[in-house]
Amino acid sequence: QVQLVESGGGLVQPGGSLSLSCAASGRVFTAMGWYRQAPGKGRELVAIIKDGGSTVYADSVRGRFTISRDNAKNTVYLQMNNLKPEDRAVYYCNAVSVLNGINQNHWGQGTLVTVSS
Repeated sequence: QVQLVESGGGLVQPGGSLSLSCAASGRVFTAMGWYRQAPGKGRELVAIIKDGGSTVYADSVRGRFTISRDNAKNTVYLQMNNLKPEDRAVYYCNAVSVLNGINQNHWGQGTLVTVSS
């Protein structure tokens, strides 16, 4: 059974920093990453990292957020610096496994990040 357990998040002032982590278990995962959903908006990609270490970032967070991964622990991290009010959202961990040649997406429960003074 696949489990994704997120931690981190909370309230921070604009310009501040927060760190998220997500420990995954139950499968071998290829890509792992973070998505977010702001109130009234759809879910959007924040950053992903593949098992080889290559990364993809949304334009809105590039240069401020850093994604990393510990393959031995099946854990993905998101370091968020210089946070802005528009970063406020529920952040979801995502992990991709492959079953019979088909990618399967797995999701965490979400963690709220609030950026406010």
